[in-house]
Amino acid sequence: MATILSALSPNVEKDDFCLSLKVFLRPWQWRRGRDIHQLEKDFASYLGVKYAFAFNSGRSALMAILWSLKLKSESGVLVSGFTCNAAVNPIRWNKLTPQFVDITTNLNISFEDLEKKIDHHSQVILVQHTFGLPVDMKKTQAIAQKNNLTIVEDVAHALGGEFEEKKLGTFGQAAFFSLGRDKVVSSSSGGLAVTNNKELAKKLKIFQGKCTHPSYFWTAQQLLHPILTYGLVIPAYQKGKIGRWILIGLQKMRILDKAVSKQEKRGEKPKYLPGQMPNALAILARHQLLKLAKYNQHRQQIAQIYNQEISEEGMMRPISIEGRIYLKYPIILKNKTSASVLAKFRQEKILLYDGWQDSPIVPPDTCLKTVGYVLGDCSEAESISRRLINLPTHIHISPKEARRIASWAKEFISEE
Repeated sequence: MATILSALSPNVEKDDFCLSLKVFLRPWQWRRGRDIHQLEKDFASYLGVKYAFAFNSGRSALMAILWSLKLKSESGVLVSGFTCNAAVNPIRWNKLTPQFVDITTNLNISFEDLEKKIDHHSQVILVQHTFGLPVDMKKTQAIAQKNNLTIVEDVAHALGGEFEEKKLGTFGQAAFFSLGRDKVVSSSSGGLAVTNNKELAKKLKIFQGKCTHPSYFWTAQQLLHPILTYGLVIPAYQKGKIGRWILIGLQKMRILDKAVSKQEKRGEKPKYLPGQMPNALAILARHQLLKLAKYNQHRQQIAQIYNQEISEEGMMRPISIEGRIYLKYPIILKNKTSASVLAKFRQEKILLYDGWQDSPIVPPDTCLKTVGYVLGDCSEAESISRRLINLPTHIHISPKEARRIASWAKEFISEE
């Protein structure tokens, strides 16, 4: 029986593998080229915004936006209490203060807690559409207007999503997107900042121009990720534990890097951030963007199977709204920890651990103190993080495999 994986460059198909290999063998295309500007045009056109700026990661894009807003040092940025350190660190790196807001069982910010957390330091609300589930932007805009807050959207999980038939990423002063290896579409690493504000766009352009070009070594690591995971690591996982050991070996030899570095887990900024997007990764991103509709339609199809096959017994699922995309299919266990259920899935060769467990700020080995989070700040986020399981929806999950996952989910969640 085939091993099912929820991570490891899940978007990569044979055509992406071949393209990555082709670009890898043409290092003269890596740094500069027309594809960077064309990606920005493609992205702006898709969203219907005036300006888009490409960077080497979503972190760099968020850093650019916060720098361009020209906020006073230590100004407060309201951010979800259930998020990745990649959304928190750029706030701190800009000498701003993250203000953590608790979440609801929909995994997005609690508007009740948001209004409690707003104080005289608060200047920005960073709106995260968790796993592709849109935040109610009408309520967000009303609260922002009432309290004179700037809205910045975190659309790292939700490219293609909508709220009331309007694209996510177009509601605030600015928005950023991630093209990381586990996002909606992927160039292994990459990100974009978008805005309709002409003055903000000028500042974003200045920031982008100040960013360094990533090294050839770093770019090679990103290009090798889809090549080696698709061509070597994932096939090896089908033969047993050897896949995991090959992956660890490649990372220890620094042939591949991790999605989140050890430095970032300690709150430190790696040298390659912020950085410009290499032309090599823009080539991959443009190719993936052409498959966005296909990918999101597939995710909807797999999500519908989970909806039909998995009952609410022993768990709850976020309430879906129109315009949602399913980067992942989250379920929240009522009376079990995610660790106990994930272990049972692992016995059936279904590897569902994706790092969104056991901590309100992920990866779970992030040093909470250095990112400014104090345990107890967001009690609901802390509780949910211990009970969350994300079922995979990516392009390599077939309907048959989705039904297999659903069948085991029913058994593992309902059993005493």
